[in-house]
Amino acid sequence: MILVTGGTGFLGSAVIKRLVEKGNAIIALKRESSSIPDSLKASSLIEWIDADITDYFALADIFSRVTHVYHCAAKISYQKQDAEQMLHVNVQGTQHIVNLSLEYKARLVHVSSIAALGTNKLGRPVDEEDKWEYDINMSNYSLSKYKSELEVWRGITEGLDAVIINPSVIMGVNPAKSGSAVIFDLVDKGIKIYPPGSVGIVDVDDVADIMILLMERTDITAQRYVLNSENISNRQLLTEIAELLGKKAPTIAAKPFMLQIAWRAAKLLAKLKGKQPTLTKESAYAAAAKLAYSNAKIVKETGYTFKPLAQTLQEIANTYS
Repeated sequence: MILVTGGTGFLGSAVIKRLVEKGNAIIALKRESSSIPDSLKASSLIEWIDADITDYFALADIFSRVTHVYHCAAKISYQKQDAEQMLHVNVQGTQHIVNLSLEYKARLVHVSSIAALGTNKLGRPVDEEDKWEYDINMSNYSLSKYKSELEVWRGITEGLDAVIINPSVIMGVNPAKSGSAVIFDLVDKGIKIYPPGSVGIVDVDDVADIMILLMERTDITAQRYVLNSENISNRQLLTEIAELLGKKAPTIAAKPFMLQIAWRAAKLLAKLKGKQPTLTKESAYAAAAKLAYSNAKIVKETGYTFKPLAQTLQEIANTYS
């Protein structure tokens, strides 16, 4: 039996959709407060279970039937007040998944992140060999994903059959229009300023397909793979989205001092309104970073061909027409 954690999430639901299309029966975990995507409600192949991944005993009751695990569940936040809970969910939740996979000899595909990777000292695109190093400006999300990944490596040294993926920013058609789809909303509303950094992007369908490919490739174990389609500057990304939506592209570069002012202003405004800030120190720092990632290893070892970024952006833009 296949277990998918984070089944109602953007990536988790894409993995489930692919598995159902292949005729697989699935146990899908979700939080009690989460809604099942409409596209998955009618399938008789999916058994939905409300369970918290930080609840070891709730998970243990399920694992007696499990042979394969896609661990997609994680908390993502750049809000300072969410740091403790995020570390708890991401690290302890992964610890439980690893320990139970070891106990029941289940094969695991773990979703990590490029946030758990290091930087390349020679200025080349980051790959699987670049070592993570702590940085004072590092986000708590990055820290939580790194520590989560350490739990999987610990399990591997204890005999766990596992593969780790490190996807870049995941984009794709999202009915909820949340996550990376917010970028389209900003452009649609006429954003005039672009952050100076660059980013790696991968389509959600590619990530789901590669996860299943790696699960089925039982000759591959104790490996990690960077999943990235293309690297692109934030300015070029916003310009291409603007063209697809028929909007004006942003033309004002956000200087470092402007980002510093912006996140502080957002924090003050949010405090006055009793809400969480839309821009934080961590997210401002990430927006300014020049990031690039290499997919050479996954391409070489599997021959996988990634969906072009232009196609991904077009498919998302079509949902705005």
